[in-house]
Amino acid sequence: MVNTYPVSFYFSLSFGKESIAFQEVSGFSKETGIEEVTSGGENRFKYRLPVPTGSQNLVLKRALNVEGSELIDWCKASIDGSLSTAIAPRNVMLSLLDAGGSACVLWTFNNAYPVKYSVSELKSQESGLVIESIELAYTYFEIQNTEDDTMFGNLFDQ
Repeated sequence: MVNTYPVSFYFSLSFGKESIAFQEVSGFSKETGIEEVTSGGENRFKYRLPVPTGSQNLVLKRALNVEGSELIDWCKASIDGSLSTAIAPRNVMLSLLDAGGSACVLWTFNNAYPVKYSVSELKSQESGLVIESIELAYTYFEIQNTEDDTMFGNLFDQ
């Protein structure tokens, strides 16, 4: 059996009914922290106990889209609403694609909501693209290997 490893530049992000192209996606990681506890009278070591799992924000970067989208409208409503209206969490799906364009790994970020929107610096001396960056907080993510339809989500649920 020949293993073909996926490449990191071929991916798509789905949000609602939209499939959105991004230049870069980062921040999908989980980490269990450690709390060190000393025990009275025991000086040889400290107990190292796990604390609840934490995650980073999902960071999405792409060329500035001046036409707007469902994603940008959601960001505006969530961030500009100044908490006067309830934030509407949504699920966001990131697919890593194989050479044929089919999803081989799917990450689902559950209960995501926008926490930051920014635009790259504008410089008159450079001719680069203007990049918009969107950060989403999420509760947990699930990983699905679409080859054998195995769900690894229970390993990463909080």
